[in-house]
Amino acid sequence: MSLEEVHLTEDQPFMTIGQLLKYVGLISTGGQAKWFLQEVTVILNGEIEQRRGKKLIPGDRLSIEGHGDYIVKSPLE
Repeated sequence: MSLEEVHLTEDQPFMTIGQLLKYVGLISTGGQAKWFLQEVTVILNGEIEQRRGKKLIPGDRLSIEGHGDYIVKSPLE
């Protein structure tokens, strides 16, 4: 699978995993993030991650089982 870029905005220096899941269309509401992370394996920088509030910064890489791979980029990249 190819690496999909997720760009932060200038007024947003980070985003949470829950926000990313919503941004890429895997969930429709933030409340679904907790359930999603219990059911689907998410790997953040090589480690399993289940915290929906975990902050993502530029350079972070996520692999979401069955959905794809993502890299967080700064707004200037």
